[in-house]
Amino acid sequence: MQGVARQARTLAPIAGSDAELLEAAAILHDIGYAPDLVDTGFHPIDGATYLAKVDAPERLVHLVAHHSYAVYEAELRGLTEELADFHDERGSIRDALWYCDLTTSPDGETVDAEDRIAEIKRRYGPDHLVTRFIIGATPELLAAVERTKGRLSAVSAANPNGRPQGA
Repeated sequence: MQGVARQARTLAPIAGSDAELLEAAAILHDIGYAPDLVDTGFHPIDGATYLAKVDAPERLVHLVAHHSYAVYEAELRGLTEELADFHDERGSIRDALWYCDLTTSPDGETVDAEDRIAEIKRRYGPDHLVTRFIIGATPELLAAVERTKGRLSAVSAANPNGRPQGA
């Protein structure tokens, strides 16, 4: 969680006014794993459902629900209808959240997205639903990572001295 939030902070230049939202989503994206919150057994839905119950900001709820291509895993789990209660904004902040999740190891270290995907496959083994998910989701996940890298690169190129705009 802390590593994913640290990654979110590095994306502040592209998140702009949504930087705090991105960091909050990064901190809370896996809250649905908490034993007391498990309902469907699918942590994006369980986390978003909890956040909605405690009146978290709507956009935060929806980002948590749809983090890291959850729509595809929900389909594999037969939970498409449950996830449909949450809106997928499909924008740069959603991509950035996926980037943060995919470039952070379970230990909170920054990793290459391809290495993270390989780690997930090893951890779950060849016959697990999560492995089937990550294999099928890889192109979409890596596309979000590349879009985020591109946005970050464009901002860096426009501001090569590293100072905040207008400084």
